[in-house]
Amino acid sequence: MFSTSVTDSVSTGHSRVRGQRQRSLKTKLQRETAYIVQKRLEIAGLSLGWFAVLSQFFLMLENRVASVPETVIRFFSFFTILTNIMVALYFTVQAFKLSARGFRHFHSKGALTALTVFILIVGLVYQLVLRQIWEPEGLQRLVDELLHTILPSYALFYWYLYSRKSDFQMKKVSAWLLYPTVYLAFVLLRGKLSGFYPYPFLKVSEIGVEQTLRNVLMVLVLAIVLMLVLVFVGRKKEASRRDLSDPRESVSLGGS
Repeated sequence: MFSTSVTDSVSTGHSRVRGQRQRSLKTKLQRETAYIVQKRLEIAGLSLGWFAVLSQFFLMLENRVASVPETVIRFFSFFTILTNIMVALYFTVQAFKLSARGFRHFHSKGALTALTVFILIVGLVYQLVLRQIWEPEGLQRLVDELLHTILPSYALFYWYLYSRKSDFQMKKVSAWLLYPTVYLAFVLLRGKLSGFYPYPFLKVSEIGVEQTLRNVLMVLVLAIVLMLVLVFVGRKKEASRRDLSDPRESVSLGGS
């Protein structure tokens, strides 16, 4: 009788060990699968981003109305181009785990949320203000959609899947407002000197200083609003994730 109870205890112990091993293996496989999916999404993001940016660069050179040096400067004067470059760089840094000093900002807290906000601004401004003023064809149309529609949507999708608690610190996210502020100051200053403004809503020579400053303020306010929205949504998402991962917490909250 004693021997039987010992045998049962040993059998139960072995079953528990096997169960723990199976759960551990399952968890490991799930993590490996999730990692592979994330890397593939990052590679797809960087591929789309660099293709769009480089294609736009060659299209501008091919259809230039100014000298090559001036065309290059104008190319990098577009918020669309600079922001898509930053998003493509972010995907590149994450996909290949680049850790050089020059890439440290792409690993900083709030970076993913801030970049998502800026690429959303690219998409929103284009859809609401710029789409109706020209009709690109051929490769230009494809590149246009990549830069202004597909990549902003893709970045938002990636943000929703892989943003974490550290990406929802408003203080860290808002520090990135330095980027559009410096950009707008540069574009307006260079526009005054060269006469070239990348966007009609910044063209001081046609719409005047007051309207231009009003437009600049609207862009910055839009950036702040989008930051607040993403931080809010991100915190809600993170809270839901914690509830799902800790059912005891959900039970205690439900019973209180």
